[in-house]
Amino acid sequence: MNTKDILAFIKSVLETNIAQIALGGLIILVMVIISRRIIRSFFKRTRFVDDKKEKTIESMLNSVIKYVATIGFILYILSVFEIEIGSMLAGAGVLGIVIGFGAQSLVKDLFAGIFLLYEKQLQQGDWVKVNQTFEGLVEEIGFRVIKVRQWSGTLVTISSGQIQTIENYNMNKMRVIESVTVSFYEDPKKLVSILEQTCERLNEELGSYLKKDLSGSPIEPFTLYGMGSLNDNYRGYKYTITGLCEDLVYFTAAKETRRIMAETMFDYGIQMAEQHIDMRTSTWKKE
Repeated sequence: MNTKDILAFIKSVLETNIAQIALGGLIILVMVIISRRIIRSFFKRTRFVDDKKEKTIESMLNSVIKYVATIGFILYILSVFEIEIGSMLAGAGVLGIVIGFGAQSLVKDLFAGIFLLYEKQLQQGDWVKVNQTFEGLVEEIGFRVIKVRQWSGTLVTISSGQIQTIENYNMNKMRVIESVTVSFYEDPKKLVSILEQTCERLNEELGSYLKKDLSGSPIEPFTLYGMGSLNDNYRGYKYTITGLCEDLVYFTAAKETRRIMAETMFDYGIQMAEQHIDMRTSTWKKE
């Protein structure tokens, strides 16, 4: 077999539909990879927005590229087989079927995703709770879905159209609100004095977590809010301490606040509230 025969064989193979589809798919794949690398390189070299916004925009653009490439590949396959897309949809009524059964939820998810990004309800890297059920780190944001990595490591994919509520723990500031319930036998005046001293310790040890103003002073230092309940669940007096901290250190600040409050209660021998169970016997007697 000479060179001419080999070239003729290759040409005949390339003219087959399967080969054209494979070649077209390869070209689209390469274009997608190149586009993603260009986007990644662009955001690495620029700093016109903060890192979280850059990651969010990059995730959104990658989602757009994925959908455009998928739709383009489907249209290319139809063109290879010389299928008249317009006449096929109009003649067979496929357009109505698609809209009726599948496109409605798809369009709903797409529009919900667009408004989700436009209204800046979350960004990639935020810690959120979705629908009061799924709590974790936002790993990916697309036009149709968001992906949340839970504390356990489970990756949850949520359609944008299914999102009802979003609790975002990363919106520049978070308020630490920690409470303690003590026995009714403890002197309220003594407790107020002890908890005020606790706030002083919190501001000394956890001052770096507090959100600062332009002068560097805490906007809202750790403060004793006061008695939140005279009879907390029928167990005792409830006292609350609050402090405004940076969003990125909220969980650490809250954890350390609880630790210091517990140490203080132990050091002063404060009697904590205990759960009481009332056992009641029926006075009804069978005649």
